[in-house]
Amino acid sequence: MTRCPAAARALLLAALSLTVLPAAAGCSLQQEPRPRWFTVSPSATSASPAGKQPVAPGGDLAAALVRAALVTEADLGEPWVPTRGARTWRDGLLKGTAEDPECRRLLDVLYTEELFGAPRGPRAQSALDDDETDAQLRYQVAVHRPADADRALDWLGSLPDRCGRFTATTSGGGVQQEVQVSELPLPSAGDARRALRVTLAGETEDGDLTYLTFDIAGVRVGEQAVTVTNAGLGEVYEEVTRHAVQVGAQRLADLGKSGRAQI
Repeated sequence: MTRCPAAARALLLAALSLTVLPAAAGCSLQQEPRPRWFTVSPSATSASPAGKQPVAPGGDLAAALVRAALVTEADLGEPWVPTRGARTWRDGLLKGTAEDPECRRLLDVLYTEELFGAPRGPRAQSALDDDETDAQLRYQVAVHRPADADRALDWLGSLPDRCGRFTATTSGGGVQQEVQVSELPLPSAGDARRALRVTLAGETEDGDLTYLTFDIAGVRVGEQAVTVTNAGLGEVYEEVTRHAVQVGAQRLADLGKSGRAQI
């Protein structure tokens, strides 16, 4: 299959942004609009973790749920591949501090990807790389108390007002980054959800200009909480973040129903 060039993909996003959000509530996964560069086939979808790992009843139910709910390259299609490792910009740009304590906490969450804190049960994660733009997507599922997860989501939702614009200073070289934080709308998925788009603009110690885009999304589905991050120094597509959230939340809901039916 011929891949869309970056310019064409950007044009597609503009058109899709008008239709992707209303797709939502109550429509099936098969009906959800997807960016056209997704190349998921029915066979690839059936080969995803949800098709490979049965949900076991009893004490193993929660562990099986989080493993089976992972989003993989089979769900995103080309150009996504299993990760080749953590990006160097993680330490260089995200490991920093800010004057406001809540903005500083946001930087810590972006660096650690621990939006919901320590889980009270099993956790599983997957990591994928965009082979064209070099973006990296990480997807985590863990068991959390619903009230704790909802508090974390409320905090995330408060940040565009509290930390809409601030200056961050990297821990290593003391380089300043200008940070902007805005809400990232999500499809109607799970029981509660919030997402942000964070951009960090600055330069390296050598004077090279940098522009990091970082999407972070959190979704609660019952007692399971999903964290999705999608970030990179090149193009980072909001539609990919939304799609991962929608697919993962629907899968968790479906697996939860099938698991409870077996008990």
